[in-house]
Amino acid sequence: MEEINFEDAMKKLEEITSELEKGDLSLDESVKKFEEGIKLSKECNKILEDSEKKINILINENGNITEENFLPEEG
Repeated sequence: MEEINFEDAMKKLEEITSELEKGDLSLDESVKKFEEGIKLSKECNKILEDSEKKINILINENGNITEENFLPEEG
């Protein structure tokens, strides 16, 4: 799959969802659209995970600003 940005992937996922919800597609077309949607969903998750790793938090301590890596809370 070619590299796609998050916004474009989400827009395409919305389009696929709309097409599937209409119910006008054949079973074969529906399966292909579903597979494409799963691939886009995985790509979106990867983009979000990569972005999360890059996030830094600026913390102000006694007037000094320091930069720390963002560590997500374990849920």
